[in-house]
Amino acid sequence: MTELPEYVDGLPNICGWEALIEENARAALAAPYLSESRIDFGRARSAVAIALHMHQPLIPAGGADLATAAIIGNLQYMMEHQGIGDNHNAPMFLWCYKRMGEFIPQLVHEGKEPRVMLEYSGTLLHGLRQMGAHEVLDSLKRITLDPLYRHALEWLGAPWGHAVAPSTPVQDYRLHVRAWQHHFAALFGLEALSRVRGFSPSEMALPNHPDVAYEFVKTLRDCGFSWVLIQEHTVERPTTGLGPDRKHLPHRLVCRNSHGESASIIAIVKTQGSDTKLVAQMQPYYEARGLERWQLAGRTVPPLVTQIADGENGGVMMNEFPPKYLEVARESSGSETPLMNVTEYLEHLFSTGVREEDLPALQPLYQKRIWDRFEPGGGPERLEALIKDLEREDHRFHMEGGSWTNNISWVRGYESLLGPMEKVSSLFFEKAIRAGISPREHRYRNALFHLLASQTSCYRYWGQGLWTDYGREILRRCEQILLHDF
Repeated sequence: MTELPEYVDGLPNICGWEALIEENARAALAAPYLSESRIDFGRARSAVAIALHMHQPLIPAGGADLATAAIIGNLQYMMEHQGIGDNHNAPMFLWCYKRMGEFIPQLVHEGKEPRVMLEYSGTLLHGLRQMGAHEVLDSLKRITLDPLYRHALEWLGAPWGHAVAPSTPVQDYRLHVRAWQHHFAALFGLEALSRVRGFSPSEMALPNHPDVAYEFVKTLRDCGFSWVLIQEHTVERPTTGLGPDRKHLPHRLVCRNSHGESASIIAIVKTQGSDTKLVAQMQPYYEARGLERWQLAGRTVPPLVTQIADGENGGVMMNEFPPKYLEVARESSGSETPLMNVTEYLEHLFSTGVREEDLPALQPLYQKRIWDRFEPGGGPERLEALIKDLEREDHRFHMEGGSWTNNISWVRGYESLLGPMEKVSSLFFEKAIRAGISPREHRYRNALFHLLASQTSCYRYWGQGLWTDYGREILRRCEQILLHDF
């Protein structure tokens, strides 16, 4: 089988093998986890899925001058400056990125059935390699590839640069997804990539503008993903505009655009809450223990309580998660409330005769108000006019998407960064894509690396200050590459 190089001319492999990646996604095994699952699905009353999200941005901080500093991982900067702020946590963060590679083998050799889903941004994976943290990547590779352990781990796809979907240009978001697939395949192999069926959006941010939401789902389906993790308060039922009533069952996220086209993908609902504390203390397990099997398409099936959290942030996650995870993994093994990963659960579910079309439908938040008044296929101009009318009628109505930080808009307040981002995005499209430059060329990969690295949510989360300066500086470098090397 073809293996991809991890680095090409000093840059992470994020492009250039598009046809191979697409072919791999299309040829993926229909049920890669079912044959290795040791869960008695018929006996389970309920099940639990937890995911750990891991991310560090790339920053121009490898030197004193912002305009010339090398781009390094934020974790490397923290390790080299542990006397500043919370940077003393850097060694603990490093262990957090590695430790599932220790816990899973330990539990498997005890005869237990651990499960975990992992989502690492591409910028973190590159930063770990760049700083020489090879033992972390080797630990992850062991549980990803070894047949003894791989049934316990499910990787989730992600945008390479931790970009938020509602305010990232749709053509760039597709580049993020493909870049992550390239990078993951280069690290762990194409066979491992073929097992990546689920997708975790950064900040749980789901676009609700119809045209953007449609492109989001279409990108995921075109890239071979079969399900996406969503936040319960970012979606609604098409018939009522209310949230999901049976949130622990899989749904279908159905997105229509202004031209009347439709795209759908299986949606797994992550419940609202203080995510890090909930996962660190394994609260989803205790919630699931209080549930019984539910009716779905004429069958009784175990509900799946699903939660995701940062895997390293906060004292609770750093210190309380390891003993609690080990305790719950041991207690749940062989019980009527097992730990399960989502694709494993879905493969069991569909093996009972449930079909994807049997799953209840959801759509992004506030779209019912649009479809109640919008003629199918009315086009982008009529859609924008209707959105303006709805915004005037109700100040709570918006098309800025939703996330697990619903008090934060990913659009308002970031004009100083979004303006340059859109400018450089358009320039990349004109100079690289429309001009037909091969993704195998160094100049293409170099510009893409800077474009994707500049779009991380960290540069917008804080709104102003040094982090915004970092984002603008990487965009400046990207613009210079596009103007002088193309």
